[in-house]
Amino acid sequence: MALEAILFDMDGVIVDTEPLHRKAYFSMFKEMGLEVSDELYATFAGATTHQVCSTLIDLFQMKTPIEAMFLSKRKHFKTLFYEDAEFDLIEGVQALIQHYFDHDIPMILASSASHTTIDMVFDKFNLSPFFKAKISGEELKASKPHPEIFERAAALANADKKRCMVIEDSTNGIMAAHQAGIFCAAYQGKNTLNQDYSLADILVDDYAQLRVEVLEKHFKNR
Repeated sequence: MALEAILFDMDGVIVDTEPLHRKAYFSMFKEMGLEVSDELYATFAGATTHQVCSTLIDLFQMKTPIEAMFLSKRKHFKTLFYEDAEFDLIEGVQALIQHYFDHDIPMILASSASHTTIDMVFDKFNLSPFFKAKISGEELKASKPHPEIFERAAALANADKKRCMVIEDSTNGIMAAHQAGIFCAAYQGKNTLNQDYSLADILVDDYAQLRVEVLEKHFKNR
């Protein structure tokens, strides 16, 4: 098998945090007196909270400090994270992570989420033993769709980019993988809406489609 590393996005790929983020964002929007359409919200997929808040400040010509918006959103998200009974790992992803681990394929988390959110998820679901490294968008110079996050993830895995696979669910993430020259599997979850999968190498809606034996044909000649 020529596959050398798996580069996982988190939101919408490992955990279904989108409903939590959406509720937290819209609670923050209400708190700040902002009218944000579903169409505008969809363009934020894959962006950091800081980037979203900065965009809103520019778009609505706000005088509110970005730190106040950031803290408001984080407060609402943290409450939902621990109190929402439906919050869990995405169906099939735990088995897929174990599958790659059993095949000794290094896994790197490459997420736009904050370090705080990543640590909360990894602690809640005990994921740290499976991953070689974690990268947050907070530590990067540029956000997705810039390829920096996946280029860094491949380097941390000490892997050839042509033999890595990104698992993403957002337009911005897929664009970032494409620009990095890394094979991209787009996962279409039930809460992933209005995203463009045209630049993905494969599109799946079931993680069984990303098992090693299925991927062999894609990486045999890479």
